[in-house]
Amino acid sequence: MIRSLLSRLGPKRPPAPQEQRLPAGVRVYAIGDVHGRADLLERLYGLIQSDLEDSPTQRVMEVFLGDYVDRGPNSSDVLDWMLAGPRLAHKRICLRGNHELMMQAFLEDASVIGSWGQYGGLETLFSYGVKVKLPLGEDQHQEVQHAFRAAVPAGHAEFLRGLRPMASAGGYYFAHAGVNPAKPLADQTDDDLYWIREPFLSHHRPLEKVVVHGHTPVEQPEVEVHRIGIDTGAYITGRLTCAVLEGAQVTFLST
Repeated sequence: MIRSLLSRLGPKRPPAPQEQRLPAGVRVYAIGDVHGRADLLERLYGLIQSDLEDSPTQRVMEVFLGDYVDRGPNSSDVLDWMLAGPRLAHKRICLRGNHELMMQAFLEDASVIGSWGQYGGLETLFSYGVKVKLPLGEDQHQEVQHAFRAAVPAGHAEFLRGLRPMASAGGYYFAHAGVNPAKPLADQTDDDLYWIREPFLSHHRPLEKVVVHGHTPVEQPEVEVHRIGIDTGAYITGRLTCAVLEGAQVTFLST
């Protein structure tokens, strides 16, 4: 459910932080949760291309914050795009989200279908051509798993295995869900990086770096002293958001 921002909506182009967070000539495009919306991913990438044409820079980095799959209708197409789609940046970093974690888990453990299916996994199965009749009995779990294993291309499985838990650039730290504010960034666990909401979201005090994250859908991008949240619920709202980070500036592109 998208969190209400009625009491603290941030402007579409928020005031710049006071300090320079990235070196001169470096721009980062951080892309939020795609969730099976290949159509929006293509549109957003067109906006990124136009932004670069209008304002070229020396060094460009893309950071995808995870949750490429589930909920939306075209998870398989999203992973195809991630592997073979256009590339504009000098460097692309792809993080793992909790939904990739569950997809990988189902490939290893058939019983995971019960929880994964409730979080959008059925839509991912359908996108790979795996038909599931509901209600799904326990005796069918392995049958569905075997069909899914056969349907997932080797390149997709390799992509999932190669995803990173976090990344860092200048004064920014990138993680799918966020971080535990009670621990140093170096001590974050996988549970923190893939699943956390509280106490991270309501922390409201500076951390070692500003954390750029997705995971928790919001009506508009959130800019706080310790974090920038850019999951705008693409699968249901049609708004896929990218944070554009350059020097001390934070702006947004959105479908």
